[in-house]
Amino acid sequence: MDTESTASGRPGADVNPDAEGRAAETSEAPELDVLAEAPAAAREVFGDRFDAAVRYTELLATAGVRRGLIGPREVPRLWDRHVLNCAVLAELLPSGSTLCDVGSGAGLPGIPVALARPDVSVTLLEPLLRRTTFLEEVVRELALENVTVLRGRAEEMVGKLAVDVVTARAVAPLDRLAGWGMPLLRPHGQMLALKGDSAEQELADSRAGLAKLGAVEWSVISVGEGTLETSTRVVQVKAGESPGGVKAATRRAKVARAGRNAGAKNGVTGRGARRRGR
Repeated sequence: MDTESTASGRPGADVNPDAEGRAAETSEAPELDVLAEAPAAAREVFGDRFDAAVRYTELLATAGVRRGLIGPREVPRLWDRHVLNCAVLAELLPSGSTLCDVGSGAGLPGIPVALARPDVSVTLLEPLLRRTTFLEEVVRELALENVTVLRGRAEEMVGKLAVDVVTARAVAPLDRLAGWGMPLLRPHGQMLALKGDSAEQELADSRAGLAKLGAVEWSVISVGEGTLETSTRVVQVKAGESPGGVKAATRRAKVARAGRNAGAKNGVTGRGARRRGR
């Protein structure tokens, strides 16, 4: 089960927030025999990408620990508490959808979801260089053709990135997370936030803010029942016609207008584009 825990306890947390651009290494990574053997459920969830899921988990247990992306004490429970806990989000994703994992950190939940659902196009959005470097290395090693790593903050991507689903795990309280994630959704998209035991309370505290952000439906649901010993609790927020509310709509319009103006200046839009294409 996911929790909003301290930096030493969750993947993607800053062990040293000032270590941007450098390794921020801890003591030597645990030996791989400390990592629990993949449970039977992993073969069911990942199918023919099971071997890639095993390798990703090994990378979390070694390079992930050395670079301060995951606490060493999490290694024995990587499969149950982290990798499979995230992968079961795949149950909620429409076929062929696009997804942005906000504040992806060590790739949770984005990489397990991408492994479980190769039909889904996943963008791992992360502002810190040392994390995006790790993510790019993982994507290359696992040959994940359905995954893109993007360095940046969610608020910078409004109008530049639009997806069907936004995911996040242990990034921020729900009200703040919604302010970052909802504006990235297409109309009628959904935000899925892994929240663990805090799910109901955070949702109760955020209802008014969610409505202002264009949400039309929200609930706490469990996924992975029958697959995991402990199911994953998720806050599911569904957007209406205007995800992110008025401010996001204004921002999207501004970005679109700037793009059209830049294209017109370069002679690549409208009639000019058609004339040049003849």
